[in-house]
Amino acid sequence: MQTDIDPRNLIGRKAFDRNGTKIGTIEEVYLDDATGVPEWAAIRTGLFGRDAFVPLEPSELVEGALRIPFERALIKDAPDFGVGRHLSPEQELQLYHHYGLDVAAPPPPDTDFGQLAGTDEN
Repeated sequence: MQTDIDPRNLIGRKAFDRNGTKIGTIEEVYLDDATGVPEWAAIRTGLFGRDAFVPLEPSELVEGALRIPFERALIKDAPDFGVGRHLSPEQELQLYHHYGLDVAAPPPPDTDFGQLAGTDEN
């Protein structure tokens, strides 16, 4: 994903799957605490839907919307850890495995991931 975009500007944008099917609206963006790089987005799926976490890499912004390179069914089946909290290293690993993404080396067990964009929590 483009790294020059303020992650707070992603909140409220629409998200689509690889086929252009609407998934929902971006509720939160999660930053890696160590690097500050936007890593995950929580997508609200449907009116009474749940939050589906999606990786921001290899997703991309296309015409003002987030295009996620996975099928809608896979995205909707992603673990829902609730928004507004840090993602633990274990939760992040669950997400990487869910999407079949490689993790070069697991994070140290005491590393927090998932700082919300626009917060000062560490």
